[in-house]
Amino acid sequence: MKQEIATRIRQSVTPSITPFMTITRSGALLAVLGVLMFLGACKKKVAPPPPPPPPATAPTASLSANPNTVDAGQPTTLTWQTTGATDVTIDGIGPVDQNGSRQVTPTDSITYHLIAKGPGGSQDATARVTVNTGPAQQGTSNATEEELFSRNVKDIYFDYDKYDIRASEHGSLQADAQFLQQHSNIHITVEGHADERGSTEFNLALGTNRADTVKNALIQAGVSGSRIKTISYGKEKPFCTESNESCWQQNRRGHFVYEK
Repeated sequence: MKQEIATRIRQSVTPSITPFMTITRSGALLAVLGVLMFLGACKKKVAPPPPPPPPATAPTASLSANPNTVDAGQPTTLTWQTTGATDVTIDGIGPVDQNGSRQVTPTDSITYHLIAKGPGGSQDATARVTVNTGPAQQGTSNATEEELFSRNVKDIYFDYDKYDIRASEHGSLQADAQFLQQHSNIHITVEGHADERGSTEFNLALGTNRADTVKNALIQAGVSGSRIKTISYGKEKPFCTESNESCWQQNRRGHFVYEK
């Protein structure tokens, strides 16, 4: 009888324990999965790669000679400035520092050519030195101021739709200023010119800005403003009449005129 009672008790208890154990195992499995999902969500996000570095800026360069006209055997001083350059050379001299000056004694008239190279590209500048030799020296000494002006003062050229002095023109502008300082009796007019593109009104205003920019740069270099007049012709008096970039570049200028 006791065994029969014990058997019935086990039969009545077993069905109730089995579902409970099944539920407990399922719950544990779900808990583990939940923990794994939580840990996955908390995983640190990978940082994005850094942005690429900005492109390197193109170098700037200027070169001047003082004085720019000498007699045979006399020295002149070259002065140059660059920015953004790692390699600077001057034809006939070789590698030089990024900024500096050097005294040279050319035997013949020469145009010194500076090339500045850097990560952003290259830029060049020139400076012309006229050497008076032999009979030519006597002829030059007898030349009128107007003839000297025509030989030594160079026009200043501009980029499209711009009226700021570009780096490649700094050497020419400095040489112009030095000549005018050495010949204080000379008075000039700076004409502002533009290429054929754009309206008449726009190019007249652009020519005015270009002429004023050249005048102000000469004043800053030590030339009296009372010796300088300005006028704008816009696109009305082109130096070249072809419709291409080479021709347009010739027309984007500040042109120097000797005042008699």
